[in-house]
Amino acid sequence: MSLSLSHQHSSPIQLLLRLEWVLLAVAAIVQILVAIGNPNLGFPALNMLGLVMFAAMRLRLPHDWNYKLLYTTAEFSLLLLLTFGGEFPSPSLLYVVLTLRNCVLLAGRDPHQGQVRLAITLLAFIACLFSQTYRLWSGRLLFAIPIAQTGVAWIGLTIVFSLVFLFLHLLVDTILAERKGQEQLADANTRLREYALRIEELATEQERNRIARDIHDSLGHSLTVVNIHIGAALRLLRTDLLEAEALLQEVKQLGSQALQDVRESVTLLRADPLQGRSRQEAIANLVRDFQRTTGIAPTFTDEIAIPLAIELDFTLYRLAQESLTNIRKHAKATEVAIEIRQTETAITATMQDNGQGFDLSHKPSGFGLQGMQERTAALGGELQITTAPRRGCQIQVTLPLIAAVPAGAKS
Repeated sequence: MSLSLSHQHSSPIQLLLRLEWVLLAVAAIVQILVAIGNPNLGFPALNMLGLVMFAAMRLRLPHDWNYKLLYTTAEFSLLLLLTFGGEFPSPSLLYVVLTLRNCVLLAGRDPHQGQVRLAITLLAFIACLFSQTYRLWSGRLLFAIPIAQTGVAWIGLTIVFSLVFLFLHLLVDTILAERKGQEQLADANTRLREYALRIEELATEQERNRIARDIHDSLGHSLTVVNIHIGAALRLLRTDLLEAEALLQEVKQLGSQALQDVRESVTLLRADPLQGRSRQEAIANLVRDFQRTTGIAPTFTDEIAIPLAIELDFTLYRLAQESLTNIRKHAKATEVAIEIRQTETAITATMQDNGQGFDLSHKPSGFGLQGMQERTAALGGELQITTAPRRGCQIQVTLPLIAAVPAGAKS
């Protein structure tokens, strides 16, 4: 994988790149000071030219794998020339820079690049140690060391360089692992957003299909019957006015019923079913509409003492709406009750009627109970149905209590 712009601009990687420039600047200062204080040590002009070339190589990093290997080989060749040809006074800084640069260069997810990073770190350590050993035993260091202490100095340098390169390798691995974790988290968030959009699209499609079925089953049926009754009434106008009038009265009732069905379908399509009203007001309006169309006066009790999260309000409203729609269409009830109560940890909504009920083992598909179960499950709640033929129906929903967040509590 190539070194992308996002890799270079991530803060940990940017820190490594800045550290690289700092070390190059320190190496240049050391070379200038040595050239002034001890011009006979090495080849200052060659060293400065090589240092500039080494720094310039940083400005354009390769992307192709083969070019990366050639690039690293050229780096090693240049540093060996500076170390043993120009006798650069601080070669350890250059090998540290090489290690940092190649750890960034080989920062892809391919596990082989991790192995190559480790190999380059080891080679840089060996080259650094070998160059310092050569300088130590040949007396070409920046400062004089007594011959008797040469062995001790070599051991000390070996330990120091071992710790430095080990620390660098672990530091870079940690930074790269953190960046990889951030990328994986970003990928996971992207996938979650995609899944959420898909789920939303599927839920929208299911809701539309359900509404389409309801319109077909209720409105389509009502309009068909209206058409038949009007045709019959027209035929009876001259022969049986009373029968024609009865048919027209039934047509009027069917028209009112069809209009109510259309209103309910439109309400289901609204993004904000509450339309700026409180939950209590919206459900009370449902109860009044139910009473106006059926002649049945439901009892409605809402004992919630605190404001609830908007998604909880929406769900309670939809549950009450679906229940009243089912009762009006299928239950043939004379008594209806809706109760919404609160406990310390949950909200309980109970919708009950004394209608004809149904057999749970043969649950009719048109009752919309699946939609109620899906709405309940979406908030981590539970839905329980108690019913039997000619024994009415009770739907009890338990939802986790989600209080509304005060406006000033959000940062």
